[in-house]
Amino acid sequence: MTTEHRALRAELDSLTTEAFRPELADIDTLPTLDLARLMNGEDAQVAAAVGRRLPEISAAVDAIAARMADGGRLVYAGAGTAGRLGVLDASECPPTFNTRPGQVVGVIAGGPEALVTSVEGAEDSAELARQDLDALGIGAADTVVGISASGRTPYAVAAVAHARALGALTVGLACNEGSPLAAAAEHGVEVVVGPELLTGSTRLKAGTAQKLVLNMLSTITMIRLGKTYGNLMVDVRASNDKLRARSRRIVALATGAPDAEIEDALTATGGEVKNAVLVILAGVDGPTAARLLEESGGRLRAALTTAAG
Repeated sequence: MTTEHRALRAELDSLTTEAFRPELADIDTLPTLDLARLMNGEDAQVAAAVGRRLPEISAAVDAIAARMADGGRLVYAGAGTAGRLGVLDASECPPTFNTRPGQVVGVIAGGPEALVTSVEGAEDSAELARQDLDALGIGAADTVVGISASGRTPYAVAAVAHARALGALTVGLACNEGSPLAAAAEHGVEVVVGPELLTGSTRLKAGTAQKLVLNMLSTITMIRLGKTYGNLMVDVRASNDKLRARSRRIVALATGAPDAEIEDALTATGGEVKNAVLVILAGVDGPTAARLLEESGGRLRAALTTAAG
């Protein structure tokens, strides 16, 4: 074993996410129902672990929202499961919040191929992280969120360090305390969920914790940016039959209007849910609704206030 390998092994041995639990050494002999109960009990701990980091998460959200309000982008960067979770969260923002192309981006070590298979050595490449961010033209208006369960993955740490050097806002999401990733970022979020059921399998509790935090970062940021009206997705992009039906339902829930009026409003606004709600609630036409929303920065409540005089 080389000196480098010994050092890495020692580093992994010190991580909570890699810890071995002797009390679980015989789980392969347990009945399936007992295993399911055991896993369910482990998962039940994750929300509480995230809850202990709500102040840090909230501070990160406010900082992200401020940058995005000025036209900045939200970029997730990670390797393996962490990278895939970032890409997943980013890919769901356009249909849910009608974000602009490239406004929320996920980059994963090894590129698109790494979404479905392992790309050898990609997570260990700091240079690859710098190249991926340079390809996006990261600047001071943007936010880069590095994601790594261990908090030491070279790709994620380098992405955050490089983005910070470029003046971007940086967030480091890890599942170990005292992580290099959190230390490299302006906003460190360390959600410690403890050792995994399967030793070192951070696709389990750590992955669940990361998904919960990413849900918060994107969803609450979009709420702060006026992408919702109450708890309704008024910026939803109706790109298929299900979403078109959801659009009509959202307008109905927001306005209480009858079906015929909803159809007329959606037709007058080219299917834009937020505009249709404004047409109905403010009694304005489609072009006026569009103007009011533009003047209010896309915030429906503000547009309604303006329309009311």
